[in-house]
Amino acid sequence: MTRTTDRAGSVVGTPGSPRARIVIAVASLGFFLITLDISIVNVALAQIQAELGGGTTVQQWIIDGYTLPFAALLLFAGNLADRIGAKRAFALGVLLFGLASAGCGAAPSAGWLIASRCVQGAAAAVMLPASMSLVREAFPDPSRRARALGVWAVGGAVAGLVGQPLGGALTTIDWRWVFTMNLPVCAAMLALLVVVARSPTRPARFDYAGQLLALIALSALVYGLIEGGHQGFAAPLVLISLGTAAAALAGFLIVQAKVRQPMMPLELFASRGLRIALLVGFAFMIGNFGNVFVVSLYLQQHLGLPPAQAGLAFLPSAFFAIAGNLLSGPVTNRFGARVPVVAGLSSMVVGLLGLVITAPLGSPVITALCVIPIGAGGSLAMPSVTGVVLEGVPAERAGTASAVFNTFRQIGGAVAIAVFGSMIADRYRFVAGMQTSLTIAAACLLISSVISLGIRPRQHR
Repeated sequence: MTRTTDRAGSVVGTPGSPRARIVIAVASLGFFLITLDISIVNVALAQIQAELGGGTTVQQWIIDGYTLPFAALLLFAGNLADRIGAKRAFALGVLLFGLASAGCGAAPSAGWLIASRCVQGAAAAVMLPASMSLVREAFPDPSRRARALGVWAVGGAVAGLVGQPLGGALTTIDWRWVFTMNLPVCAAMLALLVVVARSPTRPARFDYAGQLLALIALSALVYGLIEGGHQGFAAPLVLISLGTAAAALAGFLIVQAKVRQPMMPLELFASRGLRIALLVGFAFMIGNFGNVFVVSLYLQQHLGLPPAQAGLAFLPSAFFAIAGNLLSGPVTNRFGARVPVVAGLSSMVVGLLGLVITAPLGSPVITALCVIPIGAGGSLAMPSVTGVVLEGVPAERAGTASAVFNTFRQIGGAVAIAVFGSMIADRYRFVAGMQTSLTIAAACLLISSVISLGIRPRQHR
């Protein structure tokens, strides 16, 4: 069995060794924590609103306060992981995430909570590309990596499994526990990192101009979408915000084309597989984030279920999601990435359309059944898509490519919360708004499923 080393001679990864298994454990815990703080918070939104005040807009910002900096800083974080090493970047993100979680748990106001959520999102941005780079370092062989990514993705599936019911149970006691429970998980990851080998580094300049323009573009876009849904898209402040987003995006692309070391090298988009993966990731998060956000509020605010029961409605889906994650690697190795991606996205479309049709019935049981193909399909597709991303770029660009991919994912999630939240803001038209939202999500996934037919039957390096 060979050992992979960097130029300095330090051990990067030995597939199948105890050290490689520790890498999978700590990377999976990181993905677990990142995903948990999305799923667990949705069920707590109603109680947070009751204690700290605010309407649907505050609920949207509690979610997008996390996803916005997550999306905006992922490119920077990918560069950071390449520059200082994945292990060091991951440790920094975990420490910051723990501190921000403590701030969320102690929040005296909605503004404080949203600010702490922004710090959480920034920390998650640092953690995610670093965790994916750690997996690549430990499993350089594509077949082993496909199985490892399936295990890594189980971290997210387990978070989906425990997030909603655990969030409901903790919220029944005190919603603040949904944040403070992160602290022991952060401590466990930092302890495991002690035995992980030092990661290789790649000196690179930070693209400060690109980072600033990306942050302005995404912030202005999400603000314009959220406020446009409530004030109307003809409102002057909304028009200014969306215009600023467009101008900042144009400036960002110009900077990326001209600077010597861009945070998002445009040559990455030469890979057809990466282009398809970006679209799939964007559409997946529209369906996933949009579904969890809308259905959580549907169960609590429309059907009147307590948080604990609302959380249990997602439990069957999470069990199927774990199975999908574990099957994704073997299916990908046998058939290539195209089969699990197309099948998984199609399954999500079926579940979303089921919710659209059955929403007027007001049945929690039927809702729980419809959510199952959404969770199962997404968990089957996403590890394979991640493999497409990693196989389509050189090893030294893994952190950056992972960051680009996850930036598109998080933008999809942020846009879904902003748009769908405005559609369900009127409680007298909640069901109609829910149906429109989920129909949009299903259409995006259907289009990406068709385009995913363009993935090569097998990806070889």
